[in-house]
Amino acid sequence: MRYWWVNHKQTARQEIEGGYLWSPYRAAHGARNLFYDNMRGAAPGDVVLSFAGGLIRYVGYVEDYASPAPKPDSFGSTGHYWDDEGWLLPVLWEPLATPVRPKDHIKELGPLLPDKYSPIQPSTGNGNQGAYLAEVGREVYEFLIGPLGIRDVGDEVESSQVDAPLTRIDDAMQAIIRDDPSLDATTKEQVVLSRYGQGLFRRRIFNFETSCRLTKVSNPRLLIASHIKPWRLCEDSIERLDGANGLLLTPHVDRLFDRGFISFEDDGDVLLSRKLDHLDLDRLGLSEACANGCGVFHPKQATYLAYHRSNVFLR
Repeated sequence: MRYWWVNHKQTARQEIEGGYLWSPYRAAHGARNLFYDNMRGAAPGDVVLSFAGGLIRYVGYVEDYASPAPKPDSFGSTGHYWDDEGWLLPVLWEPLATPVRPKDHIKELGPLLPDKYSPIQPSTGNGNQGAYLAEVGREVYEFLIGPLGIRDVGDEVESSQVDAPLTRIDDAMQAIIRDDPSLDATTKEQVVLSRYGQGLFRRRIFNFETSCRLTKVSNPRLLIASHIKPWRLCEDSIERLDGANGLLLTPHVDRLFDRGFISFEDDGDVLLSRKLDHLDLDRLGLSEACANGCGVFHPKQATYLAYHRSNVFLR
């Protein structure tokens, strides 16, 4: 388990209400930013301290790994200079009975903060400019919140709760598509159907795929039409309906691919995330298939696969 501290004065209300954290992939001008990279380092069960307006009012519990997602509409004009795509980290937030002001305890807290990449200045307690999600030690959490915290970190949550932030983003995107005057009614309907792996998108995948890449199951009734580049992040209706942006997968393989636990090289080599327990892969009956590869992909699929490897795959 790891402990994190998020500085989010600008977006705290939206993120607390929505049950997530969101950051762009990179800082301005495409520069790497450790505080944004940390979004991909956070794992289910980790703890997050919410710092906004000089106070820690909430403690969060990470529910899933971060996924690529567009900037939430609820941000409005906040962060207008941020990129439109980034990481969304599902977090279950719980309020503290009594908010904590770190600055009031900085003399004792300062020595406990990390020497590098601290979320606040150890001498003053002021937030460090540019710091978003920073890792802090367990001792910081216990000093501020107490050794018992406010709940059992291992408590499980319903899958629907974990998926809720992304579902809301998809719903908002679907509403935008419905209202898009540049699309005719038929196209709108097909784009919406493609969100669920149905309609024209599904039919077009059969121009590239005829069975599940790993299980070789070919019965269409047992296969899910899955986007390679996530539906919510496609540039336009062309990408959302492009058969080259799809795979036919059995449900358990679809889950692994959608969650980033596996990905594919263009030559068919299977990439396995370090976050995937190999025992689970054995239990799913996929170890041999993953070791053997799944065959070369069509050149038109390469761009989408590259996106998946870079932005969805959990390294």
